[in-house]
Amino acid sequence: MLDFPRWKYALILVVVLLSALYAAPNLFQKDPSVQVTKNRPAAVVDEALVERVRSILDEAGVAGGEISLEGEQVLVRLPDATTQTRAADALRPALGEEYSAALNLVPTTPAWLESFGARPMSLGLDLQGGVHFMMQVDQKAALEKRVDAYADAIRAALREARIGYTGAERRPDDSVLVTLTGGADVDAARTAIATALAGVGTSTAMGTGGPLIEVDGSRIHVRLSEGELNRIATDAIEQNRNVIANRINAIGVAEPVLQRQGEDRLVIQLPGLQDTAEAKRLIGATATLEFRAVTGDESQAAAALADNNVPAGSRIYRDQNGQPLLLSRRLLVSGDELVNAQPQTDPQTGLPAVSITLNAAGGQRMLDHTLENVGNRLGIVYVERIPTVTVVDGEEVRSARTVERVISSSTIRGVFGKDFQTTGLSREEAAALAKQLKAGALAAPMDFVEENVIGPTLGAENVSRGTRAVMYAFVFTLVFFALYYRMFGLITCVALLLNLLMVVAVMSLFGATMTLPGFAGLALSIGMSVDANVLINERIREELRAGLPPRTAIASGYDKASGTIFDSNMTALLAGIALYAFGTGPLRGFAVTMVIGILTSVFTAVTVSRGVATLIYGGRRKLKSIAI
Repeated sequence: MLDFPRWKYALILVVVLLSALYAAPNLFQKDPSVQVTKNRPAAVVDEALVERVRSILDEAGVAGGEISLEGEQVLVRLPDATTQTRAADALRPALGEEYSAALNLVPTTPAWLESFGARPMSLGLDLQGGVHFMMQVDQKAALEKRVDAYADAIRAALREARIGYTGAERRPDDSVLVTLTGGADVDAARTAIATALAGVGTSTAMGTGGPLIEVDGSRIHVRLSEGELNRIATDAIEQNRNVIANRINAIGVAEPVLQRQGEDRLVIQLPGLQDTAEAKRLIGATATLEFRAVTGDESQAAAALADNNVPAGSRIYRDQNGQPLLLSRRLLVSGDELVNAQPQTDPQTGLPAVSITLNAAGGQRMLDHTLENVGNRLGIVYVERIPTVTVVDGEEVRSARTVERVISSSTIRGVFGKDFQTTGLSREEAAALAKQLKAGALAAPMDFVEENVIGPTLGAENVSRGTRAVMYAFVFTLVFFALYYRMFGLITCVALLLNLLMVVAVMSLFGATMTLPGFAGLALSIGMSVDANVLINERIREELRAGLPPRTAIASGYDKASGTIFDSNMTALLAGIALYAFGTGPLRGFAVTMVIGILTSVFTAVTVSRGVATLIYGGRRKLKSIAI
């Protein structure tokens, strides 16, 4: 008996309306734009900045831009990509380091659609282009950081072994020179140093790949071998790659590309990104914290500056007010030993704070230090590396300057280990620092050496060709079904059109990225949807040949074909899930579209087409034949 519950009609109607709603934003094109945001907490984004941006663009002869203040950013909408590039080139040097001018593509989706959470489907770099970054690792800084770690480990090992020494400092040639006191056991010192170096991650303590330890009287010279230098450089680029991957995941970019290029560069491609300025800040940020013991108060630091006589093992730092303070050169805990960081409010003072969790090694050192230094002061240094660009003889010269300031130098009131909190930041700084620390610490500073928007022309051509291929597949399929299955062919056409609408809506709703391989997955899902409808139509024909009445044949055809359709699509669905789980890049783009297409095709073939068939033939009591 041909029957279809009314609640299923209601379900189909809801699905059609929701699919149309969430697919509609894809009809609206994105505007090329330049997004101006502040780099420093002290910078102000207001109407005065809007007027400043407008005057800069007028002086540069960039016309046609619509400038508006939207929240914490100034948005300059431009007519094309060429004008967008000219505007960014004019704004960056004029605005200076306080502001960031980043390329962007801004959706033009109407506000009423956005109020429902509807947004356009993201397109991959091969379809719409996107943001392309190239970053270079400062390998010299990575080397200096590792050698400083060796020097710290050596000093700690000698103290623990009760071996007297007068110095253990990094030399300009990136070696460590240890000077022992008179009468110190040189062999014991050499053994302690070798053991300490093995504990900080060298290849081997005394082997061919590790540091070379040379003894010259009371002096011990620790040199890095060529193999160790290469390993440090490789470790730095790989650690930075992993950290940046975590930071990209924090942004929420679909199908990013992160590849190593050469010995010290990383290529980052972010398709379909809405906020490139935030991405640039988060990816390139090198702000971190350093914990150092306070070795002299403000008056002692001022006296040391006046006499130009800084005590050995100490260094002058300045706080937020510019007041000097003496801190130990020995780094107690660094940013790469931070496990987690969360912004919060100090329950006692009500001031912004960052709750910090260290790893086991850092927590143990903090515990050991606080056990011996209750009542003494602990300094927390905020370190930020700011990339700078200057033009020399018509060419850009990129460099960076490091800003260090003491954000806290409070007295240690009690013993603590891996869990504690730090204050001294504004609420905005606390939130930004927690986000950066949680994403991970870079092994070495990195600079942006290239930034642009990829292939709008090529992307438009790929979109055109991909759309044309899918449309041809649709048209050929619709014509064939209309001629071969007649009325049921038209029913199949309705199901296929709704399937396409649902795929676009689902991908838009969940923020999936459509790539060129995704078009192939979409075409494949169309073919699989066709296959399901062929099974149904041929089954109905078989039931008619067996002598069943038309209404019974339709019902029986759908019932008997449904099991086969579910089984065949389940195997394809498992293959799509495997492609997504184990594939990368283009394979994932193909798998996402294919999996969504399979799920929607089962619904449209089994439920929607049956509902339409019942709507056409279900009310005819004396039905003698059907057009199939």
